[in-house]
Amino acid sequence: MKRLTLLLLLLTGCMRLSAQQTADPLATPATKKLLRQLQGISGKGVLFGHQDDLPYGVGWKYQHGRSDVKDVCGDYPAVYGWDLGHIEMDSPHDLDSVPFDSMRTYVREVNERGGVNTISWHLNNPGNGGSAWDTFRVVKDILPGGTKHHVYTGWLDKVAACLLGLKAADGTLIPIIFRPFHEHTGSWFWWGQRHCTTEEFVQLWRFTVRYLQSKQVHHLLYAYSAADYADAAAYLERYPGDDMVDIIGTDAYQYSSSAAFTALLQQRLGILEKIADARHKVSALTETGYERIPEAGWWTGTLLPILKSYRLAYVLCWRNAHTGHHYVPYQGHGSVADFKKFYDDPATLFERDWKRLSRQL
Repeated sequence: MKRLTLLLLLLTGCMRLSAQQTADPLATPATKKLLRQLQGISGKGVLFGHQDDLPYGVGWKYQHGRSDVKDVCGDYPAVYGWDLGHIEMDSPHDLDSVPFDSMRTYVREVNERGGVNTISWHLNNPGNGGSAWDTFRVVKDILPGGTKHHVYTGWLDKVAACLLGLKAADGTLIPIIFRPFHEHTGSWFWWGQRHCTTEEFVQLWRFTVRYLQSKQVHHLLYAYSAADYADAAAYLERYPGDDMVDIIGTDAYQYSSSAAFTALLQQRLGILEKIADARHKVSALTETGYERIPEAGWWTGTLLPILKSYRLAYVLCWRNAHTGHHYVPYQGHGSVADFKKFYDDPATLFERDWKRLSRQL
């Protein structure tokens, strides 16, 4: 039944594709194809994603082919999240201890299986070397003409080199959804709302995109994801322009009741959907989850109704570090049975669903 429903949704979606172009006019054919596919599926089903799904899970690390999601439902996520944090420091691994060499292998495996890769960057503070959460004011200094501009361009060189190393077996570059400077409407990161002006943030985004393009990085879709915002004006206040963004999204986590979380997402996603329609952009719930998932029926009782109510291309749940910090169920978790129901619903698209549908888009 799920397969038949997905086929009907696909046929409907193929007749309703919009004409959005990639922000990078020199985007690779595979990158343009990925954007077209995300456009085609948006509103017909939601790709399910998980951060750091393959390197580790609750109670295990680096077991080839393993995934907490797969352990529970028998299928991999359709979207895989990774992070480049600490590559700027010449570290062999990211801020969550995933070796960059292994990450390259995982990205290739995902691509070969037909999945989608998205990468964020929790970069350290270039002003004092502190973490991404060190809010020492520095954005002005890393812009062209600033005292730390050379530091930032050096870091971007390392990012570009890493991204250019993400190649398929035939040598072609793997398309990546790149999500820099996320949650900028909050102020917990050094690029956040209270730590730079609107003009500085916009200039930082535009410079970053153009610099990567100057390094021949043309396999990225750029995702702009905000945290807190009360209306469209607040969401767009630091928007760098349609020519700089392919995907618009929001990051939102549940911290209290499901009713409060539902109300929050209804408010944010309602705004996001209108902006996406007006600007012909793909929209996504770029980070979400409920730490430890203490409600056994959370997947179908809270998250699924939200996903069915808005035209989102994908949803990304955060990582499974250990029993005290995880966002998808693992074997023996109290929400396993409900997650299986979530998986079986035609509105949720996992890797096998996406592999089948994406060929038609």
